[in-house]
Amino acid sequence: MNAILTPFKSDRMLAGLLTFGMALVVGSALGFEHIGGYIPCALCLMQRNPYYIGVGVGIAAMLSSILRLPPMVTKLLFLAIAILMLVGMGMGIYHSGVEWKFWEGPASCTIGATGGDTPVNVLDALNATKAPSCTEATLRVLGLSFAGWNVLTSAALASLALWGGFRKRSA
Repeated sequence: MNAILTPFKSDRMLAGLLTFGMALVVGSALGFEHIGGYIPCALCLMQRNPYYIGVGVGIAAMLSSILRLPPMVTKLLFLAIAILMLVGMGMGIYHSGVEWKFWEGPASCTIGATGGDTPVNVLDALNATKAPSCTEATLRVLGLSFAGWNVLTSAALASLALWGGFRKRSA
């Protein structure tokens, strides 16, 4: 494990990796939605929030390292990313459990959606178009839904961020 993380002993490199990873995950979700045509449910949309916030925190961590702010600032930013990714992981676990019918999902688990190339009356579109239910995965890859993959990616990013926040700095 240490050999794998050696290139990321620099805070700048680790912050860049975390930021790139978070941007890649949320960018992939947006790609599946806007290019692939997969309409997200309400829980899917909520799971993106830690990534949106995390990308900004990751950029702040990169700047902190580049500007040579006290190492504690970068460490705290790494820990903030870890907390965001743990929240995202928890949301993914909850959503996966809803999909596998382990527990009930929220009562209002569909949202209205607009779309298409022609202008629409937003209120009519909200009433007419419903997003998929949170209880059914729209796609499974290797047995995991988008929510399941979110659990794994969030856990990996949280682990890296925790490592960055708690590792000993070499002099």
